[in-house]
Amino acid sequence: MNTSGDRLRGLLRECHLSATDFAANRKVTPQHVNNWFKRGIPMARIEEVAELLSVNARWLRSGEGPKHPGQDRDSGVKPEAHPSRPERSVREELEMPVYTELQTQSSGRTAVGEIHNHKVRLSRRVLETMDVELHNAICVAMVGNSMADKIQDGSLIGIDRGRVQIIDGEMYALEHDGMLRVKYLYRLPGGGLRLRSHNCAEYPDEIFSAEQVQAQHIQILGWIFWWSTLNNRRHPATLR
Repeated sequence: MNTSGDRLRGLLRECHLSATDFAANRKVTPQHVNNWFKRGIPMARIEEVAELLSVNARWLRSGEGPKHPGQDRDSGVKPEAHPSRPERSVREELEMPVYTELQTQSSGRTAVGEIHNHKVRLSRRVLETMDVELHNAICVAMVGNSMADKIQDGSLIGIDRGRVQIIDGEMYALEHDGMLRVKYLYRLPGGGLRLRSHNCAEYPDEIFSAEQVQAQHIQILGWIFWWSTLNNRRHPATLR
């Protein structure tokens, strides 16, 4: 790889990100990203792209020095790893369990549960970049067009179950009386919730009081960190 554009193309391939998905994440057009592939990443963008993809800005810009922070270029070995985070290959893919609406045998109603023997593989780099612990990561499929054209029907979605405290305007997956839903959430006084769809012209806001939240069994499953791309509005983890 001779240019920063070549290195960017390789990094996106490692992360299983398309140029279109990456463009949407960086709020540029796909043509911009294609130009970066050909002409190199603009100097003003090097730092942010390097941080997002967990590589050194110097390596991304010129190909010189270690590729990853803390890596010894001469030996190709990282310094002694923290005991709680042993060294692993950044190319490694991890498996996330898949959840969906399942019909209960007793009542015939639905409930959100795991589909056994179904997994989705995602690059370790994605989880580490978004600071998501593997044991908190699950995957669901988007159903319907309420979040179009942000998330299309059938898109796979990564959910961090470790982040359930509501940050107004963030996207979360929730279980609503057995139904799996994906919405922007907003807190209301007294413990109420506002649910907002991206396709708000077709799906108006829904408002629930604290009593309705409890009566209708509305439970937040977790924060959405990935839907074929990264959610660049990362916030500190809040564990249950």
